[in-house]
Amino acid sequence: MYRFVGLFVVKFLGLFNKVKVYNKQNIPTEGGYLLACTHTGWIDILNLGVSIYPKPIHFMAKQQLFENKLLGWFIAKMKAFPVDRENPGPSVIKVPMRLIKEGEVVGIFPSGTRNAQGTSLKQGAITIAQLSKAPIIPAAYIGPNTPNEVFARKKGYLIYGEPLYVTAKGKDGREEFTQYLEKQLVTLKEQLEEKISQEGL
Repeated sequence: MYRFVGLFVVKFLGLFNKVKVYNKQNIPTEGGYLLACTHTGWIDILNLGVSIYPKPIHFMAKQQLFENKLLGWFIAKMKAFPVDRENPGPSVIKVPMRLIKEGEVVGIFPSGTRNAQGTSLKQGAITIAQLSKAPIIPAAYIGPNTPNEVFARKKGYLIYGEPLYVTAKGKDGREEFTQYLEKQLVTLKEQLEEKISQEGL
């Protein structure tokens, strides 16, 4: 089902909202990894998925989304898995670790600015990368966030940063790399804004 829906989304967004992707060479061609992207709405999730299709992205999704049976069934088919952000259990680490070990891509959307939930999500990504030895690929997206903006053919842009390997150990190491990831996401967004402005000249 993922490939069928994914192909539909690829064709649909290609018709109305083809995204320009920068630095796609930074995406690993083999092995599992984490994909950490700035998040502004659900359209960026689609465009991120399209950018590496047909390779699926297993997104961490709020557990509340799975409480609706129909929506929960659909997003599960789209490779998302539930995470209780308020009371995180062992599965927050175990599920992504298993997926990465199997060579899959795990997607996480920490905010690009420093806030409690965004920092928590970044720390989770760093912990998973630290334990799995897999790289984190930071990314930033600027573009349409609503169906109306898609139908209005508003341009979308996506940029990938260089792979980040968490080499430090322990809590202090996680703190250090969490701050580094925050800076990387902000820097990537600034670089993307600059590329967009240059394109408009």
